[in-house]
Amino acid sequence: MLAVGRSDQDAIAEIYRRHAGSVLNLAARVAGSSALAEEVTQEVFTTIWRSPATFDPDRGSLRTLLMSIAHRRAVDLVRSEVARKRREGGSDVHSEPRSAEGEVLQLMQAQHVQQAMGALSEDERRAIELAYFGGHTYREVAQLLDQPEGTVKTRIRTGLRRLRTEMVNAGVTNEN
Repeated sequence: MLAVGRSDQDAIAEIYRRHAGSVLNLAARVAGSSALAEEVTQEVFTTIWRSPATFDPDRGSLRTLLMSIAHRRAVDLVRSEVARKRREGGSDVHSEPRSAEGEVLQLMQAQHVQQAMGALSEDERRAIELAYFGGHTYREVAQLLDQPEGTVKTRIRTGLRRLRTEMVNAGVTNEN
């Protein structure tokens, strides 16, 4: 990264060679589109080239930084695509028309899930968000959070148990 800071093109090429595949795979999983994944990958490496000072080795590895930037950017792109489709009246935002009752039920369930997520510790919540809403594996979550994989697995399991208990107590789901 010091060489990148000196505008060394060979250095950024080597970083790209080592990490582009992982960044592209993560972006494709999150975005669900190879075109969007390629866009994210380009933006990640452009960001590093333009702002090499964003890398702080005391905060984690370069891979962790690259994956974190890729994840955030992919999520942003997905959100903007969904918003664009809604604005344009795109039919593939919701594949089937919903009834008013269905919409209300879904909103109520979403509120209960948000409340239940609020009852979790920050570590549990972050791990679950990355795994279930971000589509990451345990290993990827561990890398993104810079924590041992076993710790991440335990936090996810404990958090999911607590979520289930909260949802049962709210009457949203059955004990079974």
